[in-house]
Amino acid sequence: MTPPSSLDPAVAGGLSARPAVSRADARTIRAVKTPAKAAPQRTAVEDPLAEFTDEDGQVPDLLQIPFEVRLTHRLLFTEDVLGDDCEKLIDLLEPGGNADARVIVYCEQAVADANPEGVRNLQRQLDVATELVLPVQRVEGGEGCKNDPAFVERFLRDINDNDLDRRSYVVVIGGGALLDCVGYAAAVAHRGVRLVRLPTTVLAQDDSGVGVKNAVNWFGKKNWKGTFACPWAVVNDRGLLTTLPDRDFVSGFSEAVKVSLLKDAEFFGRIDRDAERIRGRDWDAAGPVIRESAVWHLRHITRNGDPFEALEARPLDFGHWSAHKLEPMSDYAIRHGEAVSMGLAIDVAYSAIVHGLPGEERDRIILCLKRLGIPVCHDLMRETDELLNGLEEFRQHLGGRLTVTMLEAPGRPLDVHEVDADAMRSAIEYVCDFDA
Repeated sequence: MTPPSSLDPAVAGGLSARPAVSRADARTIRAVKTPAKAAPQRTAVEDPLAEFTDEDGQVPDLLQIPFEVRLTHRLLFTEDVLGDDCEKLIDLLEPGGNADARVIVYCEQAVADANPEGVRNLQRQLDVATELVLPVQRVEGGEGCKNDPAFVERFLRDINDNDLDRRSYVVVIGGGALLDCVGYAAAVAHRGVRLVRLPTTVLAQDDSGVGVKNAVNWFGKKNWKGTFACPWAVVNDRGLLTTLPDRDFVSGFSEAVKVSLLKDAEFFGRIDRDAERIRGRDWDAAGPVIRESAVWHLRHITRNGDPFEALEARPLDFGHWSAHKLEPMSDYAIRHGEAVSMGLAIDVAYSAIVHGLPGEERDRIILCLKRLGIPVCHDLMRETDELLNGLEEFRQHLGGRLTVTMLEAPGRPLDVHEVDADAMRSAIEYVCDFDA
């Protein structure tokens, strides 16, 4: 496997179609795959509908034609996007025609308060280089924006009232919740306005901000209403993390632990080795982990053949069935990164009971999370009947039969379709006792 350090972060990814399905009877056409890069050249006498008709030249009752959608995922790493690197952001905002790009910018209020001069500089430069239709809009972030429909309504109204179209840009600066909420509005407006994300948390930079999902909470359930849409660009800026509170800084590394356990045991080893330095915000230790985690997520999305999660297995949701339940159970007092840490601890404990994960590896993983400064247990975990309802909610959210990822060893994930409730209760009890 190509190591992440050799990958070009700005890679183009296509959506791989499923294999062609043979016709079931004489009236079902056999799908014909064509090269992805260029349509085949046809002679003047060739029937342009040949692949859409049967042997008798008739259009059958059932057509099954696989095709690909070509997308480009842009990931830019910067040091000071609100200052000296602002021009790099502006370079991403290609004009949609003869006029300058039309742009709306939403900035999380806490980020704007911590970077007032940077926000003013961004607005000045965008005023010159683009058609900035409104001053930079300051909005509240956090899970509250995903719980309140008024936020999405406001963003959609702004897009409509200022005549943004599919070649215009919505730029959002904030944590994962605000990126989700603004991204959802951008994805449904005109069936898609170009979205540029500037994640301001570790969790958003090393995981969710790089993804192709947008969502808001509905019916009291995490991410119930949402879309799949590839962002126009993602800018991971070091400077935006400098004012992040310690709690939010460290909790974001649970997603890096997750992807390392799925993809690369050596990567997990480096996180484990440097856990105290990462917790202490030593950038020489933390920075490479954020970057490598982002690229692993990018690689999975663009090279794994299922970016929009049409198949059963969704390994990047390792540890998330309980995380998605714990957040609403706590009325979102538990941060997403903290909930993922708890979910990972539960699932590695279960993997040790049921799927042969060595006990020393189980304890090493749980201790790594604790050494990073991320909680692995909460009192709500002892409400096991309610927590276990999260398995069915998770199945409904993803569709089809239950599929959750467990671990045989670091770097060796395992997809399972059944969960032993008694063994899961024992796993939860083990984690809670471990943390006591």
